[in-house]
Amino acid sequence: MEFLKSGIKTVLGSTEPGQQPSAAETVEKLVDRVYSSTLLEDRRDACRALKALSRKYRIEVGAQGMPPLVQVLQNDGQDAEIISYALDTLCNVVTSEEFDEEADNPTVSVNVGEQFTEMFIKTPEHVTVVMGYLDEYDFRVRRAAIQLITSLISNKTRELQDLILVSPMGVSKLMDLLTDSREVIRNDVLLLLIELTKGNSNIQKIVAFENAFDRLFEIVREEGCSDGGIVVEDCLILLLNLLKNNSSNQQFFKEGSYIQRLAPMFELSQDAEEVGWSPQKVSNFHCLLQVVRALVTPSNQQQVVAACQRVMQKSRLLHALCEILMSSGVPPDILTETINAVAEVVRGDRDNQDEWGRVMAPSNPPRPVIVVLLMSMINEKQLLALRCAVLYCFECFLYRNPDGQRAVVQTLLPSSASDVSALSTGQLLCTGLFSTDALANWFSAVALMHSLVENVALKEELLRVLLATPGGQRPITLLEQCTNLMQQERYRLQSKVGLLMLLSLWLAHCPGAVKALLETQGTMAYLTAQLCSNEHDEREFLVQGMCAFLMGLCIQFNDNSLPGQKREDISQLIIKRIGQESFCSKLAEVSRHEAYSRACKQAQIRAKSAGELLLDFEYCKLYKGLEALIAKLVSGFDVDGIELTELTLSSEASALVSQYKGIIRGMDAQIQALQQSSKELEQENAELKEKLGEEQSLKAQLLDQNTLLKAQLGASTGQVQSAQGAESTPTATEEELNAARYQANMYFAENIRLTKELETLRQQLSAEKQRADAAQESLAATQKDQEDLLELLADQEAKLTRYEEVDTSNAPPTSNVAPSVPAAGEESPIPSGSASR
Repeated sequence: MEFLKSGIKTVLGSTEPGQQPSAAETVEKLVDRVYSSTLLEDRRDACRALKALSRKYRIEVGAQGMPPLVQVLQNDGQDAEIISYALDTLCNVVTSEEFDEEADNPTVSVNVGEQFTEMFIKTPEHVTVVMGYLDEYDFRVRRAAIQLITSLISNKTRELQDLILVSPMGVSKLMDLLTDSREVIRNDVLLLLIELTKGNSNIQKIVAFENAFDRLFEIVREEGCSDGGIVVEDCLILLLNLLKNNSSNQQFFKEGSYIQRLAPMFELSQDAEEVGWSPQKVSNFHCLLQVVRALVTPSNQQQVVAACQRVMQKSRLLHALCEILMSSGVPPDILTETINAVAEVVRGDRDNQDEWGRVMAPSNPPRPVIVVLLMSMINEKQLLALRCAVLYCFECFLYRNPDGQRAVVQTLLPSSASDVSALSTGQLLCTGLFSTDALANWFSAVALMHSLVENVALKEELLRVLLATPGGQRPITLLEQCTNLMQQERYRLQSKVGLLMLLSLWLAHCPGAVKALLETQGTMAYLTAQLCSNEHDEREFLVQGMCAFLMGLCIQFNDNSLPGQKREDISQLIIKRIGQESFCSKLAEVSRHEAYSRACKQAQIRAKSAGELLLDFEYCKLYKGLEALIAKLVSGFDVDGIELTELTLSSEASALVSQYKGIIRGMDAQIQALQQSSKELEQENAELKEKLGEEQSLKAQLLDQNTLLKAQLGASTGQVQSAQGAESTPTATEEELNAARYQANMYFAENIRLTKELETLRQQLSAEKQRADAAQESLAATQKDQEDLLELLADQEAKLTRYEEVDTSNAPPTSNVAPSVPAAGEESPIPSGSASR
């Protein structure tokens, strides 16, 4: 600190004894020195002093020093040291973190960095200047520029994203820095890109198509994959930013075979249990699982999700996730997130659901992994997040999986299986449903409800389920047991909500279940009593609304096969005991509850506490589709229980209804006529647009020809004026213009003549080429014939020579006198080839 004070005193000069300048005065002198000094060394020393003061006197330095520091960035780019001082000072001024030196300064507010950021980016050129220093290779300059941009983005994310988008090659510059050999620079750029890619799909697409996925995977591999340090976590967070809610990047990630590169990262080493899980490895694995879920979350486009699920199954990524679940020593939060990831990988994909159903847990005896997970779900000692994850995984396993739903219901039905002691999903769900733990009741009811979603046949099958009763009494059905439990006072509210959801989904679109419920003693009396009570608790209002919905389902899907329990009878009960308005008001209580709005958002179950678990996504979906229908149905009965239709109305009311129907038909005809007229006008508009385009094209061609003629006319006029001399007046006479036009026409005619001659010459050249090619072919054929004749001649000569030798050796002797043989050098009287010729 003494060295710093001496340095500032050297820059500012010594003060008079007894007078200590204030921080504002010191900063003012330094700013003046930056402005007025002509020597680079003086400006550099002043910037160094401002950097030292910026951590303690941020407001003074920011208020006075920002303009001169920007001036230094604009004018002194050749000196790396002063630029690094200026960038560091600005970074200290705009940062959102609080320095230790300013902890006791009451004038520093919480958002002072955000305010200085707003001042700095008011002039967009300031950001462009800072972006320009990313090209500087000097370590101090480049890192300071990266840190300054990171601080600006963290304070004003949306504004900086827009400025970087319009900056020339802004995102490309940042991506190039990922290849910097200096790890500090690379790691700072990762933090910058994490802030830059938040919530901006355009920047996310640019970063992805700048080969970001390859670079990130290379860095992760170099750093040791899931066993790496904080840099691996930063890479995975950036990867998550690029993929989350961005269908274009998700498609690019899938088509680029990057999912196959994710799978090996989930493989655990052999000594993982002995080594343990470090906190950093837990963070890395959590980010990896988040990346997987970002590709297959139900909120994505269904086509992208289905394609990614198929690739994950083929690349054995699903197998690797199952291996993690079966491993020992896995931390609870990683186990929970892995279950959620498996749930979304198998959701709606039959092949993945079948593979997940075949996975066996390494227990003794071996059991399906689904059974083991359900055991954890109904165990009240397990963590709430883990139990919610198991329920979500079970729901996803049954989603659009009728075979899986049938398998669950079959375990509840009577069978002749010999192994009665083996645990099954049905037994576990019944155990949880009748447990003393309210949360286990709720989980089991929701799980059993999902085995009936969109499957009327299984609803009928489930009516056959019988439960043994103590004391050797007759067995009762599952539906009877659920209604009996619902009517018990000791049964907690959360358990009642779970049973009401199960019964509502069971009765929907299933007249057989409605009939079985109406045959159960005391059920309608209990529902009526609930709707007539005047409870003021918010949760009791929810139960009343669910009871109203269940009673409405008994009207909507009633087949009128039970005497005294027909639709009109139940409607009469509602009108006389409850009241139509009161019934509709209590029916609407479900949608007014905060649990309804929370459950409607997503299929995954999220709860910070056990008390938040009330409504399920599928129940809310059913309620949303049938609430208005039930309210309208109940309101459509009169006080005598007769359904109000057009036939039961008075003559005046019927006439009024007919009048309204005629008005509606007339308006419908007008709408259809207007729609037809709109289509005709759109067609005419398209034709006119097409004609307009053709006219504009023709106009453009005429303008081009006119411009060319004007240029040629101007050139001709210039030639005429130069021939007449410098004395010619600025205004050309009529004769000169006519002469120029005549000369231009002559040029056009000459050009046409030359063009025709050129075309004639080209045709002649083409004809000559064809003749030459024909002659060349004829020559080649003649040469070939000649070669064939020569070969034939040589063959004939060889045969003649061979025949002569044979005749000479076989000739008979005619006398004792030997024939005369020509001496060497004498010619033979008969040539050797005369015979062949």
